[in-house]
Amino acid sequence: MLNMITQNKMELETRRQHFHSERSCLRLFFTGLCLGIVCFLVVWSYMGNGKKKQSTPSILSQHFARLHNSTNTITSPANNVLIISSEESESLIKSFYSELGISPDRYSSLQQVLFWAEPDRSVTPVSLSTSPAHSTFTIQDLRESYQIGEEIFVTVHARDFNNKPKHYGGDFFQAKLFLSKSKASVFGEVVDQLNGSYSVRFLLPWVGEAQVAVRLIHSSEAVQVLRRHRDTDSDRVFFKGYYEGPGPNGTRLSEVVKCNVKWDKNGLERMGTGDCCCEYKDSRTGETWRCQRPKSLPCSALIYHSMGGYINRLTKVETMLMKQTNKGINGEKSIIKILPSNASESTGVTKKCRPALHTPVPAGFYLNDVWTSFVCSTRHFTMQTTTRCLKDKHIYMMGDSTMRQWFEFFVKAVPTLKQMNLHVQYQAGPLIAVDVENNIDLHWRAHGVPLRCRKTSVANLHYISNEIDDLAGGPHTVIVFNLGPHFTTYPLDFFTHRVLRIRKAILALLQRAPETIIVIKTVNTGYKDVFGSDWYSLQLDRILRWAFQDVGVYILDVWQMTACHYSKENIHPGPVVIKNEMDIFLSFICPE
Repeated sequence: MLNMITQNKMELETRRQHFHSERSCLRLFFTGLCLGIVCFLVVWSYMGNGKKKQSTPSILSQHFARLHNSTNTITSPANNVLIISSEESESLIKSFYSELGISPDRYSSLQQVLFWAEPDRSVTPVSLSTSPAHSTFTIQDLRESYQIGEEIFVTVHARDFNNKPKHYGGDFFQAKLFLSKSKASVFGEVVDQLNGSYSVRFLLPWVGEAQVAVRLIHSSEAVQVLRRHRDTDSDRVFFKGYYEGPGPNGTRLSEVVKCNVKWDKNGLERMGTGDCCCEYKDSRTGETWRCQRPKSLPCSALIYHSMGGYINRLTKVETMLMKQTNKGINGEKSIIKILPSNASESTGVTKKCRPALHTPVPAGFYLNDVWTSFVCSTRHFTMQTTTRCLKDKHIYMMGDSTMRQWFEFFVKAVPTLKQMNLHVQYQAGPLIAVDVENNIDLHWRAHGVPLRCRKTSVANLHYISNEIDDLAGGPHTVIVFNLGPHFTTYPLDFFTHRVLRIRKAILALLQRAPETIIVIKTVNTGYKDVFGSDWYSLQLDRILRWAFQDVGVYILDVWQMTACHYSKENIHPGPVVIKNEMDIFLSFICPE
């Protein structure tokens, strides 16, 4: 049975890759055109029955240069103004990304990774948008029964509020196969046919029964709203900077001002120009954080950072479009019967966990709340085996609060692991726990600004790439990090720059200490609004996977694990999901 499951999965993956290759050749044709200092990408895409040609700046050109005038004045990612000739521009672009270990051609390929179909028209009436109540799904050629390891296909038909079929793609659907009484579920891959219909492929990985569930996360029109606000409204999440310093007669002065990322577009330029702000450029990452200049204190008096607030700039129509979010659609309620095969009923894979393994779709499945991986052979750890696995290890966790959940899990799971009180703001860290008896030290810290958190010391906010640069690494060192929810409102090129800096730091670490274990936790589902939608997170997830596809690291896919589980939608997964994530993580460290 194991051979049958594995063979079917290999065949499905081959067909999936072949299908994507053919579809990409049909709808996407990328041509890099360097005009002066701005590179453009010609994108051909199928919309309905006709081709629509779009000429849009590539992320490469958007990220690297802004054409201001005929003198070829550009602003680099580090926000330095340069005067260069047209002939020098291409060399400068290549040099910058070469320094990050990415060729311009490789970087341009990210456009295909991030491709998302758009409506072939500007939709104003909400009635013309995709309706979850009218959209349906059908199971293709449903049989009386199946054998474990087989597959089924589902077709989703998108319809508008007038019950008319849609003729273009771009809707964001999620699908799963499940059985509530067995706490079983598996993720289904949704493929946009670009004509108002979507295909979903499901593997049947358990014996028993199953049902199909499909949700409309966002209509294609709502995705347009999300895209527009990311492109023009990135300052809708803002932060506070707290300045403190000595005043007259022994008094203490304090001021609170607005802060944010320094970027030359996407609405972030609204902070001001010229001498409006204090700028804090990190010499190693090249990133600049800036705050409005305080009235009575110097820029050096910045002491604390916190979340500022949210600005909702949605129009009335956009608000109505965003309300049709995360709703189940109607479809066949037939019970799918899955029988044992003639071979063994064993599922999963026997391949030992190692770095750089491909993540298939599905990456695994739940049965009785236990995740079985299709990436590699994972174990299920007890308190004793967890302690043995972590013995003599230095574990460095960096990221957001979903990564802090891992820290909290280990502190509870290993009684001999004692957390120390460093007298810091808990949301941002740093946090540390130590097991002297087993020589374990566990660290967690936030990933640096932008960070939505309570008031915390600026000195404690470190960029991940800088932290990695400062670690020696080695066979006893484990590094795990994640990025995602705090970057959802920002330009994709800003996030890509952050990820590529981390990539460079990891490559350098693996060169000096190749036995270091490095794990990347992908983005998980949870948010559904204009400040943190799953559509935003999916785009960030694709960038993260693209950047590390050729690096010898472990990828822990939590996107599928959170998308198909029955627990209530939450950016912070519940205990069942976290325990299964931990089993995979520990299997990476201790594969046998």
